[in-house]
Amino acid sequence: MGARSYYVYILASRIGGTLYIGVTNDLIRRVGEHRLKLIDSFTEKYDVVKLVYFEQFDDPENAIKREKRLKKWPRGWKISLIEKDNPDWIDLYPEIAGGGG
Repeated sequence: MGARSYYVYILASRIGGTLYIGVTNDLIRRVGEHRLKLIDSFTEKYDVVKLVYFEQFDDPENAIKREKRLKKWPRGWKISLIEKDNPDWIDLYPEIAGGGG
């Protein structure tokens, strides 16, 4: 596989619901942790477990910069970003985790 990848991701509670933006070097593991509620967190409290958007990066610096930038965006911009690639807010986790979709 070679080079390591880094991901910025957006989780949602439902269409138009609560959003969470994070960064990780293992998207399947990290989203799985959110879904299983393994850590007391914002995502557990608000049931933010649907992976609705993600971007891949080759280096952690750019991924972290993008995460910070997205967190500062107005909510409407974040929703537009999600709906550009995922208009129905489909949970992308089953597909990336190998379970189909």
